[in-house]
Amino acid sequence: MAVSAIEAKRLEAVLKGDEEVEVVGTGTDAVAYALMLADIDVTAAYPIRPYGGVMERTARLIADGYLKAEYIVAAHEHDQFEIVKHASAVGARTFVGSSGVGWLLAIEAIVAISTDRYPVVALIGNRALDDPGAYGVEHNDALMVRDVGWLLVWVDTAQEALDTTLIAYRVAEDPRVMLPVGISMDGAFLTHSEHVFRIPPKSKVQKFLPPYDLGNRKLHPSNVISVAPQVNEDWVTELRKQMDEAMKNARRVIEEAYRDYAKIIGRDYGNPFVEPYMVDDADVIMVGMGTVSKPIKEAVRRLRAKGERVGFLRIRWFRPFPTDDIIRYLMGAKAVAVVDRDYSFGSPFDGGALYTEIRSALYEAEHRPLMINFIGGLGGREITYNDAMNMFNITLDAARKGKIEQRVIWYGVRE
Repeated sequence: MAVSAIEAKRLEAVLKGDEEVEVVGTGTDAVAYALMLADIDVTAAYPIRPYGGVMERTARLIADGYLKAEYIVAAHEHDQFEIVKHASAVGARTFVGSSGVGWLLAIEAIVAISTDRYPVVALIGNRALDDPGAYGVEHNDALMVRDVGWLLVWVDTAQEALDTTLIAYRVAEDPRVMLPVGISMDGAFLTHSEHVFRIPPKSKVQKFLPPYDLGNRKLHPSNVISVAPQVNEDWVTELRKQMDEAMKNARRVIEEAYRDYAKIIGRDYGNPFVEPYMVDDADVIMVGMGTVSKPIKEAVRRLRAKGERVGFLRIRWFRPFPTDDIIRYLMGAKAVAVVDRDYSFGSPFDGGALYTEIRSALYEAEHRPLMINFIGGLGGREITYNDAMNMFNITLDAARKGKIEQRVIWYGVRE
């Protein structure tokens, strides 16, 4: 189905004009528009909910002539990621995506993409892993690759999804990084809900995002090189250390990219790694990722109106992990509540992945606040404003008493 006349007019304005255009669309629509602006060369698709919306919108943009790119329908998710890996090796700017077990089906290629240092950008429409066959959001799918060299970022609005996609290409393709980026988007809550967002003009995006240049690592008959050869055990440590240095470099490159994005595009996200919300004088701070921010921010506003000093810290970039920001914003609090939309069975203190990382980050802080972990919203169950208020009240009570009754709470579990 072709785009509507109204959408066609807006897209023409974006591609040929110099002003932003306001539209209404889903989170996956926003990513597809970013791919058009980034002028990707190759995308590989395979249908799975809830990522599939970006695949459909991108196909429509290509069919209607707004994006010139190779659109390859794969046999399954493993093929998807192998296709973009090889396309990136020959110098193509690539995009791919999946959700839940589809993402994990591609794990062999996912690990190879980061190890071979190809700056692929992927969308993970966060979804619960099978079994059971739930389509709702959990973060475990993306978190499964947190240790293999992928940069990981969570967005919570369609606008942030569009902007972060463009920033992801800038960061991934920087010669100091050359690592893939996985953009996580809460399934249904953001992938399928509609938002108002603004599409920047392509003329400005081109100033922000230079063409992809693989340099002398480009696989081509005129540039005879070996790609991904088998190596003996004497070389593996050095390869891993190079990836470690690239991940460390990414912190500086991310800061530069957000700064330039604000300067050229005009949208400033402040701190690239985290979003602090009323935390400066907060005694109790809640921490989370993704769309859980909406009910928590409302709870913060209501509690502030009652005189309670509470705040919220939303994590954007999980890899590289914002250790310095965690210490900076949480060190002065009396108590911290971490909301995990994931699980990590057998972890230290049996907490979720985000809780465990934050607890580790605060180990060397001058002051370590009390910490409570709420594991909830699994399988797509909604975390409501009332839930956020209840979590805050539990944490406020711990702050007043100076101790916690229960370190990890599986929130909302029915008896």
